[in-house]
Amino acid sequence: MTTIGNSDLDVFPLALGANTFGWTSDEKDSHAILDAFVAGGGNFVDTADSYSAFAPGNSGGESESVLGSWFTARGNRDDIVLATKVSQHPDFKGLAPDNIRAAADASLSRLKTDHIDVYYAHYDDDKTPLDESLAAFDGLVKDGKVRYVAISNYSPARIEEWLSIARREGFALPIAIQPHYNLVHRRSYEPEIRDIAEANNLGVFPYFALASGFLTGKYRTRDDLANTPRERLTQGYFSDAGLEVVGALDTVANAHGTSLATVALAWLLSRPGIVAPIASASRIDQLQSLLDSTTLTLTADELDLLTATSDKVGE
Repeated sequence: MTTIGNSDLDVFPLALGANTFGWTSDEKDSHAILDAFVAGGGNFVDTADSYSAFAPGNSGGESESVLGSWFTARGNRDDIVLATKVSQHPDFKGLAPDNIRAAADASLSRLKTDHIDVYYAHYDDDKTPLDESLAAFDGLVKDGKVRYVAISNYSPARIEEWLSIARREGFALPIAIQPHYNLVHRRSYEPEIRDIAEANNLGVFPYFALASGFLTGKYRTRDDLANTPRERLTQGYFSDAGLEVVGALDTVANAHGTSLATVALAWLLSRPGIVAPIASASRIDQLQSLLDSTTLTLTADELDLLTATSDKVGE
């Protein structure tokens, strides 16, 4: 277990992304995945109030509702570190103070709980003064509805501004940051956000850790993606350099008799500041390769190969 930043929350070094729940996995399968994650040592689940409004027929909140039914059925809420986010639900857009408070209450209702362990600002809202948003987050902490606040998808400058305002006003300081970060997309974290996270002891939880499935090796050509649920999310990773990264993952995975996903996540766990990558599973048979990343030790040469190959993606 690893402690998140300046908090008292200890988490398993893999966060289970719940974005698939109520989308590519129904409630029954989602509960089975959650049960297996916990049986494998996991205790940290990441969701958002907007999941999965992007899916046809969904309106947002589906993932939180699935989690709420699981907490109720298992009676295990206190065993789980729960993260969710605000600003993107169709009914609760942005970070105006009243919106933050209303969205938090709606999330708590769907999640069948009285508190959120880690509450992220999902995306920046430049239409609302940052000090007003931070005052609302601080109020939720003071009310006991949120234990800690965190940041996702903010620019380095805005993260610095958030930290400055929080310190000046005595607001609850963020404990974590969630950047888009993986072997084929590093610019959203390195070097600026990495340096801010290290200087302020922010726990880092990379999302799209497997590049929406691209780093599993499942999609080797654009035809492999055609008419799949992940086509829109994954197509941006395709390039000759990206496919070279997949080849390097193949090499390392074969040396260990493991999967590409396991190696890709293990590489992330070797990077500065990373507490736990976020990865999701639509089927229970996909979960073990994610869990295995927490015990896989890559050699220095293997890490160098992966990093050097990844470096070419940005060239």
